Amino acid sequence: MKTTIKAALLTTVLGATAALAANPMVGGAPMFEDKNIVENAVNSADHTTLVAAVKAAELVETLQGPGPFTVFAPVNAAFEALPAGTVETLLEPENKGMLQKVLTAHVVAGDWSGAEIMRMAQNSSDGFYHFNAMSGDALSAQVKNGSLYIFDESGNAGKVTISDVDQSNGVIHVVDTVLVPK
Repeated sequence: MKTTIKAALLTTVLGATAALAANPMVGGAPMFEDKNIVENAVNSADHTTLVAAVKAAELVETLQGPGPFTVFAPVNAAFEALPAGTVETLLEPENKGMLQKVLTAHVVAGDWSGAEIMRMAQNSSDGFYHFNAMSGDALSAQVKNGSLYIFDESGNAGKVTISDVDQSNGVIHVVDTVLVPK
């Protein structure tokens, strides 16, 4: 009897450890596959600016929807690297439409793994995988030195620093740059 209980306990612990290992920590917080994009993002210390922007743009409900969505989520430092005053201007209520466009330029319909995006880029004739964000803006993916980069229409490249953060309604790939639509 004791052996059966020990075995069951060990199986439970190993299963829980495997589940935790499957999804990376982001911004010092565990990301849970059974939570949606917004529910996880609010816990990441690296995404406070993104979360504030999503709230100001009134996109919370959308990103809590069924999706699936692939989100290229810029870290706080990416927003800080924008020209002085850019974030503050975008967060003003009269600029909500512009903020929505910037944020939806980071969202793609579907649940795309980093490996899948890399494979499509590597198998393309020009080394780039070209696709559209939900904003309608063009994005491109390229693999350089084994890392995945996402390019916006202006040629700015964001390096994917953490990929495949699974969510209940899609996946997040953390990027180090804000992708700016034209």
